[in-house]
Parts: sequence; structure tokens; C-alpha cells
Amino acid sequence: MAAHTQKNHKPGGKSGGKEAQPLIIAKTPAEEQRLKLERLMRNPDKLAPIPDRPKEWNPRAPPEFVRDVMGSSAGAGSGEFHVYRHLRRREYQRQDFLDKMSEKQNKDEQYLEKIDKNKEAADERTAKRRKKREKLKQKKRLAKQAKLEAKNKSGDDGGKSSESSEESGEAEEEREAEDDAEAPSFIMGRK
Repeated sequence: MAAHTQKNHKPGGKSGGKEAQPLIIAKTPAEEQRLKLERLMRNPDKLAPIPDRPKEWNPRAPPEFVRDVMGSSAGAGSGEFHVYRHLRRREYQRQDFLDKMSEKQNKDEQYLEKIDKNKEAADERTAKRRKKREKLKQKKRLAKQAKLEAKNKSGDDGGKSSESSEESGEAEEEREAEDDAEAPSFIMGRK
């Protein structure tokens, strides 16, 4: 009996690389999923099998030449009805398939049109806001130039006042540049 047990095992006590796993029968779908995940996680280096998408069903093309045309004359055998029924069913399936494909294409076209319209509307809004921002910047530049010209005119009268006004003008320009860098005017609600 000892010889019989030695036949099944290789010498050295180890099997051919695989460990004997106990047979576990899954009773619920959740348990079956858990077992599959455990089996995948035993060897994380091995790639997980990802099944391909099932191919879309296509009906058979209608025959180019029909050899056994059934007429409405008497004498048709009892088996001809079943042939006619199968041909009719196949043709109805083909027509349904063509209808569904055309409906799907229409929906795809409508979706793409809607995306284009939304993109155009967004571009229009962006352009309008950009124009508004440019107007505000231009208005600020004009106001700043007018202010500097007014200071220069008044600065020609007094020497010290022009130097201090230039320094204050530079400080004011720096503050405005910082304000512009911090946040756009349309967000903060400034005018």
C-alpha cells in the first residue's frame, strides 16, 4: 500500500509547481465572483483575461436569385408553408435591423449637431465676454493716459509736486497691475 501512495507523488515531497487547491463550490453569484477575484490575485503578474465585445448581429443578406419561388397555386405540399414562414421571419428580422440601424444613425447625427451648436454658442459667449474685457481694459488705459496728461500739465507748474506725483503715479500703476493680475473685473464685480 505504501508503494501505491508513492506512485502518485514525486520524490522530494513537492508536486510539479502547482499547489493542490481544495475544491470550493460557489453557492451564490457573489461567492463565485469572490473566488474568481481570489484566483486572479494569487498571481498578480499574470494578465487578467478580458473578453472581446460580442460582435453585433447582422442578418443574412437577401438571396440574389430565388430558385424555388412559391406560388399561390394549388398543389403546394404541406412542408412549403414552413419554408415560407422561415423566409418571411428572416425578411422581417432584416427589415427590423435596417430600421434600427437608420434610427441609430439619425440619433448619432442629431447628437453631433447638438454638440456643434453647443460649441458655437460657447464660442459666441466667450467672444462676447472677451470683447467686454478688452473694452474695460481700453477704458482703463484711456483713463490712465488722461490722468497722466493732467498730472504732467499740472506738474510743469511746480518742480517738487511733479516728482511726488510721478512717484504716486508709479505706485498707483503697480497697484492696478496687481489688481489686474489677481482677478478679472467681471468676477470681482468692479467697474
